[in-house]
Amino acid sequence: MKSFNLFLLLILIGQSLLWGSTEIITSESLTLRGTPKYKPGFKHFDYVNPQAPKGGSITYSTTGTFDSFHRFARRGISVALAANYYDTLMVSSDDEIEVYYGLVAKKIEYPTDYTWIIFHINPKARFHDGKAITADDVVFTFYKFFNEGVPQYKQYYADVDKVEVLDQHRVKFSLKKENKEMLVSLASTRILPKHYWESKNFGEPTTEIPLSSWAYKISDYKMGQYIIYERVKDYWAKDLPVMKGLSNFDFIRYDYYRDETVALEAFKAGEFDLRQENVSKYWATLYTGSNFDNKYILKEDIPHDIPQGMQALVFNIQKPVFKNPITREAIIYTMDFEWMNKNLFYDQYTRTRSYFQNTKYEAKNLPSKEELQILEPLKGKIPDRVFTEEYQPPKTDGSGNIRSNIRKALRLFKKAGWSIKDKKLVNDQTGKPLEFEVLIYSPTMERVLIPIQNNCKRMGIKMTIRKVDTSQFTNRMRTRDYDMISGGYSANYYPDSNLKIVWHSKYLDYTYNAAGVQDPAIDTILEGIEAKQEDEEALLHYGRALDRVLQWNFFVIPEWHISKFRVAYWNKFSRPAIRPKYALGVDSWWVDKAKEAKLPNRNITN
Repeated sequence: MKSFNLFLLLILIGQSLLWGSTEIITSESLTLRGTPKYKPGFKHFDYVNPQAPKGGSITYSTTGTFDSFHRFARRGISVALAANYYDTLMVSSDDEIEVYYGLVAKKIEYPTDYTWIIFHINPKARFHDGKAITADDVVFTFYKFFNEGVPQYKQYYADVDKVEVLDQHRVKFSLKKENKEMLVSLASTRILPKHYWESKNFGEPTTEIPLSSWAYKISDYKMGQYIIYERVKDYWAKDLPVMKGLSNFDFIRYDYYRDETVALEAFKAGEFDLRQENVSKYWATLYTGSNFDNKYILKEDIPHDIPQGMQALVFNIQKPVFKNPITREAIIYTMDFEWMNKNLFYDQYTRTRSYFQNTKYEAKNLPSKEELQILEPLKGKIPDRVFTEEYQPPKTDGSGNIRSNIRKALRLFKKAGWSIKDKKLVNDQTGKPLEFEVLIYSPTMERVLIPIQNNCKRMGIKMTIRKVDTSQFTNRMRTRDYDMISGGYSANYYPDSNLKIVWHSKYLDYTYNAAGVQDPAIDTILEGIEAKQEDEEALLHYGRALDRVLQWNFFVIPEWHISKFRVAYWNKFSRPAIRPKYALGVDSWWVDKAKEAKLPNRNITN
């Protein structure tokens, strides 16, 4: 008996050595870091009114056109909200960062070494044709995206070893190595109906209305002009805690306009309900008239603390003219932000200087000792000023006189091998003048670029503004057929491995890498960020280190940001007392019939 007990003990010891301290966690929520705000059994998110009445409609405008109902095709222009057609495994809350709660998946299991995750599918989950969403649909979805979707998906999920059906309501994702961030990202997977998509080419656009599972379905449309979504009354998830108080409108309509100024006038005339304004001049001068005076239209500045993206003019550094970072730095002096902010933007903007603007990861002052541990091994491979200077974009006094900045720029051009000849800036080796084209699609951007164009002319540079429609813009962006583009980089709440898609050499030929960056030193920092996702303190220093290196490489002409929503809307809505921390939260608003009844007759339809 003693020998048997000893044998059993040895087995248990061996298992503990094999398994280590790994535990299996079962939960209804999933978070990248920290503790979820909402505990098991919560009734609804804090920023909704669970008793909000259903009914009425909301009409939006958007600029451009559409020719496809398929958001994930490799070409074509998809219709508004097309990404929403398919419910996700889990859904994030708008008052937390990277925290997910059950939708299609009612709960999850995963080990503390983050090498696999099991999603338990809610048996009530349904597509609009009434068929159940099963584990088989989840497996199909992953491999459909992986094999036929955009290349970025396959690259990002290369470390997924296998996806397998355990039973009708359980699906398991296994990774090749520990990666919590990847497990969390899988939670936002939108689930396709296998029986609909199995025989279709996922990479191609479609004009056929796809089978979906969302709270809304397409009720009417005219290709390229408008689309109307109708609320699904028997939507399977309408009573789940993550859906309570949301999707309150019976109809959501998007009207397409070719021109933003036309759209604004249409809004003021009552042809749609709500507009977020991005043009300061319009906000300051054009939101006037009797409908505003009579409070039929309300105009609000709503402050927020949401991280801001790097809106910018992006250099394509694969183009010979922009390969030299000194040349790029010199061209940055052509933007007189202070004058533009005063004369074009009514002093509403702040100059952007960081790729992590409005977050703790923004690089300020000189590198800390912890940052130096990351940066010093890269000396000689990154700009020297990373170690000695705090980056700041060029400044002026706002008078329009930028002679001192022109002199600084010309000194830089000389250093980079350019000289003034016959009032033109020409390359000392090739004799070719410095010329480049800026690609845009928004007409409002043209007025921003003209002062830059004029300053370029003063320096002997020919800058051409090329305005194209959205489809041409998209196509040229996909092929990186541009010298400079009006675009930028989306906001980051924290440094994550998704940054590799934007900056890593492996993603050189992908559209997210708009600047065409291929830099081993940046690759090293990105790989450090990926490895340190579980170490919040280390991640802080890696994020700031990356910010510094990107800043001093002069990949962009930084533009501006504003830390508030500029929203105008017809006074027919009520909304919860609490606004979500990281969103405007219109999905939680509802039509107030008493308010709507006081409005004049409007030219608006469902």
